Amino acid sequence: MSNPHYEKKITNVPDFPKPGIQFKDITTLFEDPKALNEAIYDLQDHIKELMPFDKIVAADARGFLFGVPMALEFKCPLILARKKGKLPRPGASVSYDLEYGTATIEISEDSIKPGDRIVIVDDLLATGGSAKAIAKVVKDLGGTTVGMATLIELDPLKGRENLEGIKVVSCIHYQDA
Repeated sequence: MSNPHYEKKITNVPDFPKPGIQFKDITTLFEDPKALNEAIYDLQDHIKELMPFDKIVAADARGFLFGVPMALEFKCPLILARKKGKLPRPGASVSYDLEYGTATIEISEDSIKPGDRIVIVDDLLATGGSAKAIAKVVKDLGGTTVGMATLIELDPLKGRENLEGIKVVSCIHYQDA
């Protein structure tokens, strides 16, 4: 279920970053404190469906913005999944395909312990490529990804189908992608 007030604050930008993409711009949501607060509370309500979990892994970079209030609310560690070359400590990594290129995601190898139950937090789920890559790194480090919480899901891109065995909760579902 979405919140009409904050959903109106998300701007659709056609043909960005390339023709045919309907980019969902959340910077306009962040410009309205009331709407942002509502979005955060809505995501916190949704993430409760994924309990119990030990840690939150937030995806670089917009996932960080939602990962912080989630980790504070649930009093759990926040782990940052960074783009290649951004980690100061040794990390585990995996490369994956994007809709318009390739990328590599890294997590500090000492941040995930064997047996840790992880929830991935991001602003948007499209094809699921980055979330699947994060889940692979979590598994390589001995953890288990129990779910993903996202503010926006682009249903036509079928990202949740790419995340076999990972429960996905989303606040807003869009039918255009």
